Amino acid sequence: MLNDSLTTIKGVGPELENKFSLLGVNSIFDLINYFPKRYEDYSVVSKISEIKFGKVTIKGHVRDAKGRYVRRGLHITEAVLTDESGSIKIVWFNQPYRANAIKSSAEYFVSGNFELSNNRLTIMNPSMELASDFPANTARILPVYKLTKGITSNTIRKIVREIVPIIRKIDESMPEWILRESNLISRSQALELIHFPEKSVDIQRAQERLGFDEVFELSLASLLNKNENNQEHSLKIEFKQELAIEFVKNLPFELTQAQRKVVWQIYKDIDLSKPMNRMVEGDVGSGKTVVATMAALMVISEGYQVAFMAPTEILARQHAQTIYELLKPLGMSEKLGLIVGSMTSKEKQYVKDELSLGNIKFIVGTHALIEENVKMEKLALVVIDEQQRFGVEQRKKLMSKATEMPHFLSLTATPIPRSLALTFFGELDVSILDEKPNIRKPIITEIVSPNTKLEMYKNINSELDKGHQMFVICPLITDSAVMDANSVEKIYKQLSEKDFKNRNIAMLHGKMKGDEKNKIMQDFIDKKTDILVSTTVIEVGVDVPNSTVMLIEAADRFGLAQLHQLRGRIGRGSDQGYCYLMLSDSSAPSPRLRALVSSNDGFKLAELDLSLRGPGAIYGVSQHGELDLRMAKLDNLTLIKNARKRAEEFINKNNDLKQYEYLYNRVKKLRIISNLN
Repeated sequence: MLNDSLTTIKGVGPELENKFSLLGVNSIFDLINYFPKRYEDYSVVSKISEIKFGKVTIKGHVRDAKGRYVRRGLHITEAVLTDESGSIKIVWFNQPYRANAIKSSAEYFVSGNFELSNNRLTIMNPSMELASDFPANTARILPVYKLTKGITSNTIRKIVREIVPIIRKIDESMPEWILRESNLISRSQALELIHFPEKSVDIQRAQERLGFDEVFELSLASLLNKNENNQEHSLKIEFKQELAIEFVKNLPFELTQAQRKVVWQIYKDIDLSKPMNRMVEGDVGSGKTVVATMAALMVISEGYQVAFMAPTEILARQHAQTIYELLKPLGMSEKLGLIVGSMTSKEKQYVKDELSLGNIKFIVGTHALIEENVKMEKLALVVIDEQQRFGVEQRKKLMSKATEMPHFLSLTATPIPRSLALTFFGELDVSILDEKPNIRKPIITEIVSPNTKLEMYKNINSELDKGHQMFVICPLITDSAVMDANSVEKIYKQLSEKDFKNRNIAMLHGKMKGDEKNKIMQDFIDKKTDILVSTTVIEVGVDVPNSTVMLIEAADRFGLAQLHQLRGRIGRGSDQGYCYLMLSDSSAPSPRLRALVSSNDGFKLAELDLSLRGPGAIYGVSQHGELDLRMAKLDNLTLIKNARKRAEEFINKNNDLKQYEYLYNRVKKLRIISNLN
């Protein structure tokens, strides 16, 4: 029944069914789970003599309904609504059927906006239906839905009301003990109340139950994946204290306490014969590459192999260079290899041969690592940098190159709020690098209005005169008729011909070919270019210590987490970094821009961005539509912790998941989508 098409519902024909399909609603199940985006309260039924401006509902008779065209394309229907206390005019636009449909003897609920129009008090474009105990579009709290052309919220409410008997028969998807201990209503109640709440508390209770379900399902899937992962066998990597001490002694800097703590967590993980599954999250510049290298050190010292995959060729080359310098004092740099797309076939083949023979112990690369003909002899550790940039299948392909389940280490420069770590990444053990090396100074960030940019250019020139470099970031490649924001091409032309015409300026964006992008970026790294005008392609990982200035055009067009990531590309040496946030116009800056000025703490900013824009903005989770939480509020840590606790108890009590069909199917799907191995 739940899988039946919408045409089995009274009032839905093929034409309306096609319109619903544009909303992703193709079955009764889809319709039930098509939740409102907000609500309008028309639940208070008032007398005409008592109404005030705003949303009103009146129970009365409608008379003197007349319709007319006032001009081509505009039809007006006017009528009088009366009750025992008085009467008032009501008006509809472009609803010519209204006049003939009204029964003067019938009593109606009329809900709409009471306002002053053409110097007359009127209820404009109201919803109207026969008075009853269960109205769909009047005299109640009305759900408002995301719509498409040809479908109104009134239509959806009317159709959903037809299937209320089906909603009431929906099976429970949770054990009774979970509902009792978490004080939750039944699933069928929640689904009915989310569409037809009687009062505000009904919305709250429905959202609480459905939000709990979302987090519980995700938590259960991740915990089952984690338990299954723990049953796998991995190569046990013993900790060699002398080797670690020797490595640290040769570093050109001192490890932070956070780095020491995280490295020790990793060493304890890989010293077990079950696979490590750990994510290291650290703000930009917190030293994740050093941590990963220290993890790899123990692996390659035992003759096993490490694969380190990065999202871009530039980043892979930079990692390889950094790791080479870190391993060189120990005489282990010759065990390092690199494989990226731009290498010649002959170069790639040489690396592949050395890998398959086991001569290369530490391979760094891009997607080229997961090509079928890349064979590894004894892969024991997989490291993925910015893993949200890779799909689940890509990660699995790399892991599958090991004969036994390899240890897995994920690195991310995007600080993850606690709630996201517990839900979207629940199967991973999380380590946090919350310190930065002492040599790095906090970036000075300033908001700039277009009419004060000349003073900013003066400050920038003084930095460039010192031999430093600048990134200029734009939201668009070319000018757009839709979005009023400066483009890479426009700003490049402006800076080259006017504001910085005596400087070497280059342009970079995602539509360029790989070789061209790599050359432009390498020229900037080699200090052949003073200013690089770019889109956000430089957001992740690019390390240019000599770059001390960043100008972000139309900064109000970017999200907070993304702005922080961009800002992290500068000030990576010992020199002071400066980030200028150029507004699109002279309007007051948004709270997120002001937050960026006041804080360099990526974790605090990530929490704020989560509350402002949701999880997809933080960690790219919107790439998996099935993972998006529609009801669970990710700032409700109490709900999230409770749902995760109940998921743990569900497993510990050996509850039979197959006993709950909906939950079983949902968790099965989520396990496939969210599994990182």
